[in-house]
Amino acid sequence: MNLLKSVLKLFLMVVAIAVPTSLSAQQLDPVLQELIQKGINKNHQLNSNRIDAAQAQVDQQLAKSVFLPKITLNGSYTRLNDDITFDENTQNLLIGTQKLVIKDAIGIPFNTPFPDNIPLTEVPNLQNKNILKSSVDLDWVLFSGFEATNALKASQHKESSLKYVGLAEKDKVALQIIEAYDKLALVKASKKVLSASEDYLKEQVFYVKKAIENGLATPISRKKIELAQQQLAGKQLEFEHNNILLIELLHQLTGETKENLRLLDPELQSFAVSEAANAEKRNEIKALEEAEKATLYKAKMEKSSFIPKIAVKGHYEFIEDDLSLLDPKWFIGAGVRWTIFDGNQSRLNSKKTLLESQRYRDQIEDAEEMVALSITKAELTYQAALQNTTIVQKEIELANDTYEMINKQYKNNLASINDVLDVLNDVEKANFKLQESYFNERRAVADLLHAKGILTY
Repeated sequence: MNLLKSVLKLFLMVVAIAVPTSLSAQQLDPVLQELIQKGINKNHQLNSNRIDAAQAQVDQQLAKSVFLPKITLNGSYTRLNDDITFDENTQNLLIGTQKLVIKDAIGIPFNTPFPDNIPLTEVPNLQNKNILKSSVDLDWVLFSGFEATNALKASQHKESSLKYVGLAEKDKVALQIIEAYDKLALVKASKKVLSASEDYLKEQVFYVKKAIENGLATPISRKKIELAQQQLAGKQLEFEHNNILLIELLHQLTGETKENLRLLDPELQSFAVSEAANAEKRNEIKALEEAEKATLYKAKMEKSSFIPKIAVKGHYEFIEDDLSLLDPKWFIGAGVRWTIFDGNQSRLNSKKTLLESQRYRDQIEDAEEMVALSITKAELTYQAALQNTTIVQKEIELANDTYEMINKQYKNNLASINDVLDVLNDVEKANFKLQESYFNERRAVADLLHAKGILTY
C-alpha cells in the first residue's frame, strides 16, 4: 500500500513537471472568463467588425453570382399614333404579285384581267398601333476574364483579415477586463490589509486605555492612536471610492449588472509562466498579411479587364400577335467583349493597388519588429515583478518581526507609542506592496502571453 502511494506521488510529480507552466498562467477565474465573454459580446467595435466580415462574405457571394444566369421577365404596352404600313407603291407591288401567283395557280393567262370574284389578302401592317408585349431575356456570363475569380479571392482574404482584426480586438477587450478585475482584487486585498491594521490599532487602544488608567501612559498617546484611526478611515474611504469606480468600469466593459459586480470577491494570486513557451504569430500580423493578399488579388482583378469576356444572350416572346413583321419570336447568341485600350485606367488602378500592398508589407515588417521588442520587454518586466515579490515578502517578514519586538518594548516602557505606530505603518505598507507586486506580476504575465500571441480566455 505504501509502495502504491509512493508510485502515485511520483506520477503526480512527473505530471506536474510535464505540464507547461504557461497553462497554469491561463487558468483564469471562471467568473473572470464569463465577464470577458460578456465584454466581447457587448463591445461595439467587435460588433462593427463582425458586420464588416459579413459584408465581405456578401462580396464573395456577389463575385460568385457573376457566373449565374440572369433571367428577366419583361412586359409592356405601347400605343402608336397610327399603324406602321408599307408605302403605296410597295403595297401595289405586293397586291400585283399576289394576283400573278393566283393566276398562275388557277391557270389564267398572264395578261388576262384578274377576276373580280376572287378575294385578295390585304397587305399586313408592318406594326399595329396597339402593341402588347411579354418576353423573357437571358444573360449568362461564361468567362469573365478571371475578373470575378480574382474578386472572389480578394474578398476571401479581406474576410480573413477582418476576422484576425476581430481576434486582436478581442485580446484588447480581454486585457482591459483582466486589468479592471485585478484592480478590483487589489482594492479588495488592500481593504483586508486596512482591516488588519484596524485590528492592530484596536489592540493598542485597549492597551493604552489600561495604561492611562494605571498611570503608565498619557492621554497624548491615546490621541495619537485616534489620529492614526482617522487616517486609516480616510484610506478606507479612498479604497471604497476606487471600488465603486472599478465596478462602474466593469459594468461599462461587460454589461454585467452592478448588483452582481458588487458581489464579486476576486483574489490576487502569484503564479508562474514559462518564458520558454513558443511564441505564435500575432493576430495583428495575420490581419496585415491577409490584407496584403487581398490587395494583390485586387490588383490582378483590375489588370484582367484586358482579357476578353464571353457571354450568352437569349430572348423569347410570349405574345406573337403584336410583333412587327421584322421582330423574331426568339433568338439566342454568344458574344465576346474585349477591351483593347481603356485610357490606362486599369493599369493605373492596378499600380495604385500594388503600392497599397507594399504599404501593408512595410507594416508587417514593422509589426514583427515591435512584437519582438514587446516580448523582450514583457519578459524583463515579468522577471522584475517576480524579484520584487520576493523582496516584498522579505520586507513583510521583517516588518512583522519588528512590530512584535517594538510592541513588546512599548508594553515594557522601552519604546514610545510613536515607535509602535511607525512600525505598524511599515507593516501596512509592506502588505500593500505585496498586493501591488502580485498585481504587477499578473499584469506582466498577461502582457507576456499577449505579446507571444498565446493569451487564452
